[in-house]
Amino acid sequence: MKRIITFVALCAALISCRPTTDSPSADAFVRIDGTDLVQPDGQKLFIRGTNLGNWLNPEGYMFGFSRTNSPHMIDLMLRQAVGPDDADEFWQRFKESYITREDIRFIASTGANTIRLPFNYRIFTDEDYMGLKASQDGFARVDELVEWCREEGLYLILDMHDAPGGQTGDNIDDSYGYPWLFESEASQRLFCDIWRSIAERYRDETTILGYELLNEPIAPYFDNVDQLNARLKEIYRMGVEAIREVDNNHIILLGGAQWNGNFTPLDGCNFDDKIMYTCHRYGGGTSADAIRSFIDFRDRTGRPMYMGEIGHNTYEWMSEFCRTMQQNDIGYTFWPYKKIGSSSWVGFEAPEGWQQIVEFSQARRGSYGEIREARGDMQAMRRSLDDLIEAVRFENCRIDTLYIRAIGLDVR
Repeated sequence: MKRIITFVALCAALISCRPTTDSPSADAFVRIDGTDLVQPDGQKLFIRGTNLGNWLNPEGYMFGFSRTNSPHMIDLMLRQAVGPDDADEFWQRFKESYITREDIRFIASTGANTIRLPFNYRIFTDEDYMGLKASQDGFARVDELVEWCREEGLYLILDMHDAPGGQTGDNIDDSYGYPWLFESEASQRLFCDIWRSIAERYRDETTILGYELLNEPIAPYFDNVDQLNARLKEIYRMGVEAIREVDNNHIILLGGAQWNGNFTPLDGCNFDDKIMYTCHRYGGGTSADAIRSFIDFRDRTGRPMYMGEIGHNTYEWMSEFCRTMQQNDIGYTFWPYKKIGSSSWVGFEAPEGWQQIVEFSQARRGSYGEIREARGDMQAMRRSLDDLIEAVRFENCRIDTLYIRAIGLDVR
């Protein structure tokens, strides 16, 4: 209870510090018209863009890790490798360097119109996360990104990629192996509190297209997956009601169960006139049959459907799939914008000595003895972390022109 009270008090203070302006009219926001999105100027919006994955919700594979694959696991590994103070400093510098104004300018220059921002709920709490022990910097980070997007004419979708208690039960939600959000009333209250505070802060922000309540809820690995699926609609209703207490302007996005792929649990979710749906797809065929269930659900509900994540495939596959999505009026944001190596809009190279950190992340570290045995040269690992901060800066990244052109955009 103390955690929630502190969180709410912090948010109230942050909100009170924002300058007051006249509220924009309803027609200043992106709106829903049947299965279409419509911009304030009356033009249809077909979403094309990318995801800022790994920035505010680090994922192991985007650093070259495999076993150490969620934010809290990566953080623990770095603390074991170089110590807590250096790990904290790394995360703060990482947040300042991984996505900057230059990245947003570049994204806009390709002809993209939308960015999806995955975030960990902890950036809006007083829990330890990415180098901060309390008074997290979530609002400061989002405020800055909103400003950059506004300057470049980009829309922004806020995606709670990691929810209190975990909504997925796997590494992607930074949980502990089970989607406890669906069973914990405390986690559900915090989920609603965070969305209410986000919506109150940004209710007049027309740059924000909408709020995506949960990313990829309920992995398929659990014996009680049907019971969990049956609770998804109620969790979504709780989140919608919390947002509507303070914000009636913005669209709310709902994703299907099992990797945003199963929409059967969402039948009857049109309990608000500004709800749309979001699907994900990796691999498989490229014809309309590959996304037939998404198209059918879109047509049955009469609401827009948008492909929030897609990617990690050949140029030819991505190009063909983009044509299919365009033909079937399903906009898209490709995953991810930036990662180590390739298969992204821009890639960064592993710095010299990075393999030592990769090997430490792979090693057995279940006891203090194993940590000592696995740990290499701490000074060398510190240098590698410093070098990574330089490597991720936009000016040091490699632009994959063929990738960007394959998804219907271009490098000018």
